[in-house]
Amino acid sequence: MEKKSSESLEKYPVIEVSPHLKATSTTFTIMWAVSISLIPAALWGVISFGWYSLVVLLASIISAVAAEGLVNWGTKRLTIHDGSAFLTGLLIGFNMPPEIPIYIPVIGSFFAILVVKAAFGGLGSNWMNPALAGRVFVFFSFNQMGGSCWKKPRFLPEMVDSISSATPLSVVKSQGAECGINSFEFLKQMGYSHSAFDAKLTDFFNSSFGLTLPNGYFDAFVGNIPGCIGEVSALLLILGGIFLLAKKIITWHIPVAYIVSFLLFSWIFGGLQTGSGYFSGDAFFHLFTGGVILAAFYMATDMATSPVYPKGLIIYGVLLGFFTFFIRVFGSFPEGASLAILFMNMFVPMINKLTKSKPFGYVKTKKEAK
Repeated sequence: MEKKSSESLEKYPVIEVSPHLKATSTTFTIMWAVSISLIPAALWGVISFGWYSLVVLLASIISAVAAEGLVNWGTKRLTIHDGSAFLTGLLIGFNMPPEIPIYIPVIGSFFAILVVKAAFGGLGSNWMNPALAGRVFVFFSFNQMGGSCWKKPRFLPEMVDSISSATPLSVVKSQGAECGINSFEFLKQMGYSHSAFDAKLTDFFNSSFGLTLPNGYFDAFVGNIPGCIGEVSALLLILGGIFLLAKKIITWHIPVAYIVSFLLFSWIFGGLQTGSGYFSGDAFFHLFTGGVILAAFYMATDMATSPVYPKGLIIYGVLLGFFTFFIRVFGSFPEGASLAILFMNMFVPMINKLTKSKPFGYVKTKKEAK
């Protein structure tokens, strides 16, 4: 009997329930890989803004993990080790100003885990990104999130107080309306400084390629500007995003659609903010001085809150680019990435329904054809 049974198993395939294609990736490997990809940007934030920035990051992470531990204790389920709470706390810390009081990221982390994640059933059941929700919650709850907690990076020369205690985006938003000139030229007139590194690279590119770039873009690209702890270095965030793409943790659809559409909208309509007209917006200034790069690679690509199908991912990314631009340029806030993603999270089920792929060999019925 045993010999006959083994022969049957070899002759006939074993039938199992789906999924038949199984990946080696787990929640544990994905979450920790994303966290590892953020380490360079985190280190740069600490180097640029000082040791207190590390305290802010640690407070955010420890609070998120502690909140996850409370949920595990109440539900008798062990999820604290999977890295999702650690990543949520890290991203909340990334979105904090360098000199924010410690209790603010702590509150943001507890809100993200207990209210946004656990209250909806845990990881995978939340309909909006927990880290972004925590960030937006404290943004609207505490004035320090938009006021006096910004800090000049240590590698920039001294600037006037009104510039060193504000981000480039907020200065242009509040004082640059109808200035009619390039954003960095305007900031220079306001007392904004640039590094020797930026001056050398700008001179090299201008002389080599016949350009007329103002000083400031290279500082903004590498992260030598005032801003949130983890969002300032576009270079390191892009390298981390490329790592995630290479590991196939994320796909190209959302980051590319988001960034390209944001650049196009900023170029076509961004000049209206400064009275320069259409097709004159300073698109790369908006890309490198805010949180778009962090949002495109790490926030918008959240698996639980983004569309499933490729067409839906592209539509989602394009709409994120539009709403980020619209909120930033025509709204009352200098930064629009967080609000744009939370707004679009509500439309993900509809996008999935409209872009759902048809099964192979599917034929429409007469009723569907009509």
